[in-house]
Amino acid sequence: MFVARSIAADHKDLIHDVSYDFHGRRMATCSSDQSIKVWDKGGNGEWNCTASWKTHSGSVWRVTWAHPEFGQVLASCSFDRTAIVWEEIVGESNDKQRGQSHWIKRTTLVDSRTSVTDVKFAPKHMGLMLTTCSADGVVRIYEAPDVMNLSQWSLQHEISSKLSCSCISWNPSSSRAHAPMIAVGSDDSNVTYGGKVQIYEYNDVTRKYAKAETLMTVADAVHDIAFAPNLGRSFHVLAIATKDVRIFKLVPLRKDSSSSAPTKFEVQVLAQFDSHNSQVWRVSWNITSTLLASSGDDGCVRLWKANYMDNWKCTGILKGDGSSVSGQPGVLSGVLGSAAALSALNGATGR
Repeated sequence: MFVARSIAADHKDLIHDVSYDFHGRRMATCSSDQSIKVWDKGGNGEWNCTASWKTHSGSVWRVTWAHPEFGQVLASCSFDRTAIVWEEIVGESNDKQRGQSHWIKRTTLVDSRTSVTDVKFAPKHMGLMLTTCSADGVVRIYEAPDVMNLSQWSLQHEISSKLSCSCISWNPSSSRAHAPMIAVGSDDSNVTYGGKVQIYEYNDVTRKYAKAETLMTVADAVHDIAFAPNLGRSFHVLAIATKDVRIFKLVPLRKDSSSSAPTKFEVQVLAQFDSHNSQVWRVSWNITSTLLASSGDDGCVRLWKANYMDNWKCTGILKGDGSSVSGQPGVLSGVLGSAAALSALNGATGR
């Protein structure tokens, strides 16, 4: 049975993001109080704050973990127009520090002219790469050529989306049949303009990212976006948090392998739910992509699951305090991964 736990986060302002590490044993939170806190799960299941430090000179919108293959590495982004890479170092210099860890700033990425609204590490198979998106409509991709020296990052690509960017998601597929792909969401206030979600694909011939698809049916501000883990599927599944929850299926159409044109997709709407009756702020998948969690201004986390007919249904609702909503499906047992808890973040406003 899923048991909710309450954490006294002790942030002095609104918490904007919660992020789990690969194993789900560590958690990072960030806030408008300009700080990041790192939490470790103890043997008794309680979360303990093991580090807290001031990071930026503005609200910290997002924090994210690199794959543990690259060490204990975090990245954060802020209203102060920067993204920062942090690395945990275990003290060895003296008896007082020995065995104790602290986080140090490895680099500050200062290319953006406006608020940096999201930051994500690329899938592990691509190496140590980091993507940011900004209110100026530019997606930037950086690479650390030497994973042992995280103070050196080179700007590899700049993608101009023409719209204010609010969120990004890498396609996690490691299949050689799928080129590297990034989904970009926009919270542009122009509600008459469709296409608030754009898909960019890397082309081996041109060595650049090009727009492959625009989801023209998404005309409302997009707050979060998430590709589902791809476990050998030939198509891609994308969840979007806007004024409702939407799940899209992107089926690649055949193309000439030598062509420099980006892949075209057949776009299908798998599901659309307005059950939150409010803005939806986060969507998150479990590791097998069988369960989607969403959170909204209604103060609830809702869990969505597809049956064998690929019809998506709500399988559980959690209130902000972790209790289930009476009279609603209560299928909360089983493996939720970190999806439910990650999505238990409400009201991430103010960008």
